[in-house]
Amino acid sequence: MSVIETISLLFIPLFIVFVIVYGIVKKTRVYESFVEGAKQGLTTSFKVMPYVIAFVFAVGLFKAAGGFELITQALKPVLEFLHVPGEVIPLVITRPFSGSAALGILASILKESGADSFAGRVASTIMGSSETIFYTVALYFGSVGITKTRHTVTAALIAEVCCLAASIILCNILF
Repeated sequence: MSVIETISLLFIPLFIVFVIVYGIVKKTRVYESFVEGAKQGLTTSFKVMPYVIAFVFAVGLFKAAGGFELITQALKPVLEFLHVPGEVIPLVITRPFSGSAALGILASILKESGADSFAGRVASTIMGSSETIFYTVALYFGSVGITKTRHTVTAALIAEVCCLAASIILCNILF
C-alpha cells in the first residue's frame, strides 16, 4: 500500500480522534455537542425535504411531458453553429435543473460517443464546471425562507453560460 492510500484510509479516523481530543482539551462536552448538532441537522433535513420533493417532482414532470426534447430541438441549430456537439444539448439543458439526471445523460454520452470523443470531453468538462442552479437555489433559499432570488439566478445563469462557452472553447483548443 502506498503512502497516499495509507493517508486516505487513516484520515477520517484520525480526524475524528483529533476532534474528540480537541474538545476534551477545550473542556467541551463532546458527545452532547455531537447530539445537538445531529438534532439541528435532522431539523434542517425536515425543513428542506418539501423543497427537494417538489423540485424532483417538477423536473420529472417536465421531462415526462417532453419539455427537454422540445427545448433541445429549438436550440439545436444555434448550438451546432457554435460547434456544440448535438449529443451534449440535453446535458446543457438538464444540468442547471438536476445533477442526477445530468449524470445519467453524461453516462449515456460517454457510452454512445466514447470518453475520448469530442462530445464526451465537452460533456465531461461541462459537468465538472457547472452547477445545478435551480436545485441549489430552491434547496438553500427555500430552507431559510428567502423568496427573492432574481439576482442570484441571473448571476448563476450568466456563470452557467460562461462555463458552457469556456468548455467548448477549451475543448476546441485542447482537443
